[in-house]
Amino acid sequence: MSKSPTRAKKAQPDSDADPLADAMAGVVPLAPDPRGRVRGAPTAPSPPKPTKRATPPVVHEDDADELNGYVAPGVDRRELRKIKRGDYVPGDVLDLHGLTTAEATAKLKLFIESRRHRHRCVCIIHGRGLHSKGNVAVLKAHVRQFLRRHPAVLGYADAPRTDGGSGAVYVLLRKQV
Repeated sequence: MSKSPTRAKKAQPDSDADPLADAMAGVVPLAPDPRGRVRGAPTAPSPPKPTKRATPPVVHEDDADELNGYVAPGVDRRELRKIKRGDYVPGDVLDLHGLTTAEATAKLKLFIESRRHRHRCVCIIHGRGLHSKGNVAVLKAHVRQFLRRHPAVLGYADAPRTDGGSGAVYVLLRKQV
């Protein structure tokens, strides 16, 4: 006796058959939830349309300290972390709000040089420039530039939010010998 050709095909596994479809052949879908809690499958958000490649922002050397703080050459970077963490408590505060650049420079120089002997850390409030023309923080940039060049300054970083945040700076001064 010979086997029929159709039976031979069914007995042999077909290489194109879908194993998942074979496994799911007897599955019956669940009834919808009467409480309405089950939602349909979430739709994937469509990918954004390709636009011109945005160039990464250029950070100038002078602007880098605003992001990370500043330490003088030869000073351990861990000191900057200590300033940011609040390990150094400011002994005195100088508020430069409302002053011109020249007035602020004179007051800042006097403050740094007179306080250098008594305090290791000071807080200088320069403001964020919100009330300046064009909302430009002129004093902020000027104060930080002055501090970078002053020999008594070991480092500085933005003050914590409780002491003015980006509108103030904690300054670590050299110890008097």
